[in-house]
Amino acid sequence: MTTATRSPQSTLVHSYLFLRRAIGLIGLALPFVLIFGKQLVQGGDLIGSLSGYYYSDVRDVFVGAMCAAGVFLFAYYGHDFIDNVASTVAGLGAIGLALFPTTPDHDVSGWDRTAGVLHLVFAAVFFLSLAYFCLRLFPHDGEQPAGVGVVYRVCGVVILASLVLIVVTSRLRLVPEWHPALWLESAAVWAFGVAWLVKGGTLTPKSVP
Repeated sequence: MTTATRSPQSTLVHSYLFLRRAIGLIGLALPFVLIFGKQLVQGGDLIGSLSGYYYSDVRDVFVGAMCAAGVFLFAYYGHDFIDNVASTVAGLGAIGLALFPTTPDHDVSGWDRTAGVLHLVFAAVFFLSLAYFCLRLFPHDGEQPAGVGVVYRVCGVVILASLVLIVVTSRLRLVPEWHPALWLESAAVWAFGVAWLVKGGTLTPKSVP
């Protein structure tokens, strides 16, 4: 079917698929771009978290990617009211965590602390909303290929487990030299990227036992 003869319903479906794939691609690409991009343009050591790359030469990539994800989530309309609310809340979280940076490591002002608290709140809203998509909304969204529900649930569990481990390793100051928050945040972002790409039909498995 050509673009000229494509029905309004078909156009709408293609728009939904584009939004899902765009969100998924941002999730998969962001950790790689931030980590390797910073090493290429600036060098130096790894930064302790993805949010910490706000204070590097790839700041604009971090802010731009999260704002783009937020806009895509705002534009995404699901099958019911709850679906729409969840995507709107996730969009607010994505844009909020981009606009309010994490607390810097030094020369911390009062505003830096306030922004850092807001950053954590928006980040929690963002990731918990995405986990809700994976665990509650996506697995029950109409007829799907066999095994896809398992993929969604695994992604949701990875997101929640990563958040818990970030809190635990931060509170207990476990292996800070390994930058646990960086890799756990990356795992959560990759998980939501995979879920949205599967939802967009890009990574849909043929079959899962």
